[in-house]
Amino acid sequence: MRIRAALPALAGAVALTGTFLLSTPAQAAGGVTIYHVWFDSPGSDNRSNASLNAEWVQIKNTSSASISLKGWILKDVSNHRYTFPNVKIGAHKTMKVHTGSGRDAAGDKYQNRRAYVWNNTSDTATLTKANGGKVDACSWTTRDPSDKYC
Repeated sequence: MRIRAALPALAGAVALTGTFLLSTPAQAAGGVTIYHVWFDSPGSDNRSNASLNAEWVQIKNTSSASISLKGWILKDVSNHRYTFPNVKIGAHKTMKVHTGSGRDAAGDKYQNRRAYVWNNTSDTATLTKANGGKVDACSWTTRDPSDKYC
């Protein structure tokens, strides 16, 4: 009988504290966001690798744990897609995805393209998980100078 009496009390305590405990980690967990987009590389658009790499999307991990980006996709409105390799973004870290070619590092990834991806007049950068679930998006128009914080 003690067990039966204790179970409702325990269930009530879990229900009361469960709501509190579930909401606190969700608030503190954060996630990956599109943080900054430089869609119009400085200077003339001459398709040099330096110019292509000056066009980038910066993502940020706002959580307190590293997050795997394996299979995640960064794309524009025209469906130019960059699929992340088996990489993680560290807790509270940023990562730039450059349009041109280069050597991948923890904070920089390269799409290895020979043409610009992000439209200067208007576009949307969308980040999705490998399963297609939308993570974040950032849009801009001609009102924005050459970059946008999202």
